[in-house]
Amino acid sequence: MRSRIASAAKRFVWRAAQAAGARLAAVSDRLYLEKDLQAPVHTRHSGAQSWREYLLAVADKPGLRILEIGSREVTGPNLLRPRLQHATYVGFDFYPGDNVDVVGDAHRLSDYFTEPFDVICSAAVLEHLAMPWLVAEEIAKVLKVGGLLFVETHFSYSSHERPWNFFQFSDMGLKVLFCEPLGFECLEATLQNPIIGRFSSLADRYLRFRPVTGLYCHSAFLGRKVREVSDFRWRSADLDAMVGGTRYPPAIEHA
Repeated sequence: MRSRIASAAKRFVWRAAQAAGARLAAVSDRLYLEKDLQAPVHTRHSGAQSWREYLLAVADKPGLRILEIGSREVTGPNLLRPRLQHATYVGFDFYPGDNVDVVGDAHRLSDYFTEPFDVICSAAVLEHLAMPWLVAEEIAKVLKVGGLLFVETHFSYSSHERPWNFFQFSDMGLKVLFCEPLGFECLEATLQNPIIGRFSSLADRYLRFRPVTGLYCHSAFLGRKVREVSDFRWRSADLDAMVGGTRYPPAIEHA
């Protein structure tokens, strides 16, 4: 009897310590968040628990066509296609494999499709594309006016699938890629899944063990194509329109 009571007491103390640690972490973790980051509106506050649920709710309708770039099943089963009941799904990937309908290079996306899509989505792909600005142009070519685009990629994440791990993107970086001069309206752009970080003992001396704030695993963009743009050129695009009228933070003058 005493041993059972002691065991129960130990479990109670352990669980209480876990709960207290979780509450403390929830408070301290907020110190690492980016202060001006906007919470997602469409994909989260709509009641959807994920971007896939959001797309299912708004796009799984008869006659609509959905293209997923990077559809090959690599880390697990595809979570979008099996749940579609009405829309037509097309899976596109660089390699053939499960859940791939069309094999090709996303840098030449418009070479593979003549009929435009109502929705284009991509997750954990953009960081592996050598020239994502060209892919943004190609997406604009094969998306209908009024069509939705959802892209999820990485902002702060482990180097992976090298040597084809080219870029990491902030929320603002995605807004620049899929910008107004290219014909897109941003519905939301955000960073998700915060990370707690610090410099290691192997860093330069002046950085060792310093905390690193503002780290997020994922960056995400939800937008709508609002117009066709012919003969788009990054070199001649309106920079002010691309960055939404924002400015680089001014230099701080020291007395």
